[in-house]
Amino acid sequence: MNPPIALTIAGSDSGGGAGIQADLKTFAALGVFGTSAITALTAQNTRGVYGVHAVPAAFVLAQVEAVLSDLAVAAVKTGMLATADTVKAVADLAASGRLPNLVVDPVMVSSSGDRLLEPAAEQLYRDLLVPLASVVTPNLREAEVLLGTRIRTLAEQHAAAEALGALGPAVIVVKGGHAVSDDADQAVDVIWDGTGTSELRAPRVDTINNHGSGCSFASAIAAGLARGAERADAIEVAKAYVFSAVTGGATWRLGGGHGPLDHFGWVVH
Repeated sequence: MNPPIALTIAGSDSGGGAGIQADLKTFAALGVFGTSAITALTAQNTRGVYGVHAVPAAFVLAQVEAVLSDLAVAAVKTGMLATADTVKAVADLAASGRLPNLVVDPVMVSSSGDRLLEPAAEQLYRDLLVPLASVVTPNLREAEVLLGTRIRTLAEQHAAAEALGALGPAVIVVKGGHAVSDDADQAVDVIWDGTGTSELRAPRVDTINNHGSGCSFASAIAAGLARGAERADAIEVAKAYVFSAVTGGATWRLGGGHGPLDHFGWVVH
């Protein structure tokens, strides 16, 4: 039997920890054949990003069209879209019904807090792309950008999930990995599913090796949807997968900064 197919539309991480590289590793680890459209080349490693070269939106679209015209894509995940033109091009594809089970990871803010998109692109996320998503997975900083508000408590995280849900997506997951929150020992994600909010918890892992955790979470959800899982089940499995991957790589020393996850459950002695 053929494996299910997923497509990631995202930037390339030359250090291998996040972006397209993390997405394809996650797809493979979860039994899904991964395809890709690269939106930007980055010069980066575990210590930081040293350069970004955006791919023209027309060529991003050409990559997506090449995949969709030949392969039966069952789910799509977006990551760093880099420019307003690319956000609009992807939103137009989604509006035409060509991006099934769309998981939007709105990569807008770096881990250091720097904004990665111009305001016009941020507005297009709110107006065009988020409303068309099956699942949207902002972290706290990205939720703040989308809503123009501060999120500092678990109650505010719940309120943010509801407010983002009002934009129109099927499901919102406001991730709590960066929380300055009520429970420092727990990584608490808040899920809005159209009927209300709920919490998904896992113990917080004491490690600096968390580079690519957000990319991996969103692509794990897309992998679950590609395999036919319901949204709630795909999200729960993705949470468990990322917890396992972060735990597995917690003591690695790959590079001098925030290292990657153990996507494949390797045992390193």
